[in-house]
Amino acid sequence: MKKPKLSRREFLKLGAATLLGGAAAGAGGYTYITRLEPGWLEITHLELTLPRLPPIFDGYRLLQISDIHMDPWMTQSRLANIVNTVNDQNPDAIAITGDFVSDEAETKFDPMVSELNRLQPHDVTTAVLGNHDHWTNPAVVREIIDHSGIINVSNTFHTLNRGAAELHLAGVDDIWEKQDRLDLVLQSIPKTGCAILLAHEPDFADISSPTGRFDLQISGHSHGGQVIVPFVGPIVVPNYAHKYPLGLYQVGDMLQYTNRGVGMIRPRIRFNCRPEITVFTLRTPA
Repeated sequence: MKKPKLSRREFLKLGAATLLGGAAAGAGGYTYITRLEPGWLEITHLELTLPRLPPIFDGYRLLQISDIHMDPWMTQSRLANIVNTVNDQNPDAIAITGDFVSDEAETKFDPMVSELNRLQPHDVTTAVLGNHDHWTNPAVVREIIDHSGIINVSNTFHTLNRGAAELHLAGVDDIWEKQDRLDLVLQSIPKTGCAILLAHEPDFADISSPTGRFDLQISGHSHGGQVIVPFVGPIVVPNYAHKYPLGLYQVGDMLQYTNRGVGMIRPRIRFNCRPEITVFTLRTPA
């Protein structure tokens, strides 16, 4: 499948030149946007109250990473450091919200499986695919997920049990490539209980929220824009990330969170937009 052109790629090239010529001028600025900030992981801690969360799950730690984009920049060594940082957070569950690779998925199989197999949640790691996964080789990405001991919840769900109490981790396949089948999820998921939805593209919240079935949607895709102008925000973001480009939103009765990702697309720069690991501490209503 031919990869569509992304307008944000052209913007980032322009942004790189602008930053180098202005606010980030000189050798120090170039080093910062290409080497320092892209690898400067930020761990975001959020406490979220979910209306249907059973009391036995109060304090549950769900960790999200997104947009690994394995490529010449995201080496096995970088991914290993990310996995180590994830494990240090002592998560109960891990969710990976798509874009495992940028290109040549076949060559990424062994290094990705080697590192992702080291993830150590107490319960489970779940994942969905993103647009870049479909633009490369989705069959290989699915094999990477499977061989890494990760549960692929694209268009399905996985239930965590604590006795009779349940917490559902659901997902949809990529929206950009029209692989999402929320209808299948809604047909199969139990009608009651707390449910969290993994959806690569954040603007899908406008579709998932009105169903009333999900307490929280977690997404990635935007990378936060990679370049954020102070007091303005991200100037260009990809399709399906215009409304909810980064951070926490209230969409109807549902919370939506967009993670800035750990990887990048070309040109590989970040400015005022550090890569992110998100740790959600889930709370039962008082």
